[in-house]
Amino acid sequence: MNTRIFLQSILTIIALGLGGNERCIAEEKNEVARPNIILCMTDDQGWGDTGYNGHPLVKTPNLDAMAAAGIRFDHFYAAGPVCSPTRASVMTGRHPNRMNVIRYGTPMRPQETTIAEALKQSGYVTGHFGKWHLGSIQKGSPVNPGNSGFDEWLSSPNYFDMDPILCRKGVAVQYQGESSAITVDAALEFIREQSKADQPFLAVVWFAAPHTPLEASDEDLEPYISEGEWAGYFAELTAFDRAFGKLRDELKVMGIKDNTILWYNSDNGGMHWKSTGGRAKKGSIYEGGLRVPALLEWPKRFPKPQVVTAPCNTSDIYPTLLEITGTKVEGQFPLDGINLMPILQGTQVSRTKPMGFWQMNGKGKGVSSKKLMAGLLKAQKNGKEVTDVSHLDLDAAEVKTPIPENDISGHAAWLDWPWKLHRITNNNGDVKFELYNLVEDSYEKADQSKRYPERVQSMKVQLEGWQKSVVQSYNGQDYLPKN
Repeated sequence: MNTRIFLQSILTIIALGLGGNERCIAEEKNEVARPNIILCMTDDQGWGDTGYNGHPLVKTPNLDAMAAAGIRFDHFYAAGPVCSPTRASVMTGRHPNRMNVIRYGTPMRPQETTIAEALKQSGYVTGHFGKWHLGSIQKGSPVNPGNSGFDEWLSSPNYFDMDPILCRKGVAVQYQGESSAITVDAALEFIREQSKADQPFLAVVWFAAPHTPLEASDEDLEPYISEGEWAGYFAELTAFDRAFGKLRDELKVMGIKDNTILWYNSDNGGMHWKSTGGRAKKGSIYEGGLRVPALLEWPKRFPKPQVVTAPCNTSDIYPTLLEITGTKVEGQFPLDGINLMPILQGTQVSRTKPMGFWQMNGKGKGVSSKKLMAGLLKAQKNGKEVTDVSHLDLDAAEVKTPIPENDISGHAAWLDWPWKLHRITNNNGDVKFELYNLVEDSYEKADQSKRYPERVQSMKVQLEGWQKSVVQSYNGQDYLPKN
């Protein structure tokens, strides 16, 4: 999509958006190398917000069944502690700061190659269903799902709840019902159609549960009514689990379950401090803000259940799927994720590449789906397309304010299992380091930095080198022509 950096008008954007990404080429594949792929993600579900991870209240029987039958990741990390950054990492295999998705609501740059664009060049039909939050979903946006590689899409600019207005390929549509059920029904409509064809499909199914405002049915609220303000949170998780179970069951009914990859995870740590699975919660790069539940099923390749204890990351999804499908991306930008197949196959026990996390200084961008979609629906009923041009993100391709390469302020962390080093810059510009052994201290309570100064120095060099690489990407150097 890098040609769209030069877009000057909405009409030009729409015209150019019809084209594919010419930087992707694919190899020949046999059946098992061309599985159907479904990527599911919840919104604000903590590591401990599942039955299989021991939550004392929340009911998730379908996730529990998948955990017992498939691959369970015990140390799976979101690339960012809030929604938009993690979604960008799934799309690209890159740390979200590289493409300016430093906080919630900031749009992904259209120069990036998404997993949808890459797999389309390998013969996949692609669909997105549910929460987007990587830019405007309106027709003229250079970063809507359609201009990011998706053939079909029913999407929302951010979270949504009961009776939502969603955007089907740029057209606002009023729906009635619970958000997770609507999301799954739309995805299944696409999946059933593709299951009859001779092409594999990619379906990205991003749920809005259990994000606020926590509107749930009376039926789902009833078991949790004594939990007060958290009743809606748990009720939405139950509703999600029911919809997810329907999706999983239908794959078997359609006869495509064996050669379909079903990959589930949350987008960041949870909101309920008791079940985040670590120190702090959403918004933090301590464990509670990053460690998330994750499961994978692919019966044809992995018929027996297993538990993966090696640390894995949402940035790993992109390179893993490229490896599985034999897809090659010409001029691939630097990746932060790794191919997980050696770990999944048991030929590699530990992770060979450390993980970097970094909250740059900056602010998020509020995106109200309810307000935006109501405005779009009203405008389209009156024969108009755009209600507010500022929400089209026409400047998403631009590097607006480059930062100095040595500006690595904020809160960053380097995870070289089992050690995790934090680099924290305070408001005065002073830097402090914290070091934790996550095997011995999963809640990051006992700082080991003074006990192991040599380890701190070694990891500091690696972390700061990685941060400088991220700054170069943030400043647009990845997009410059190569000599």
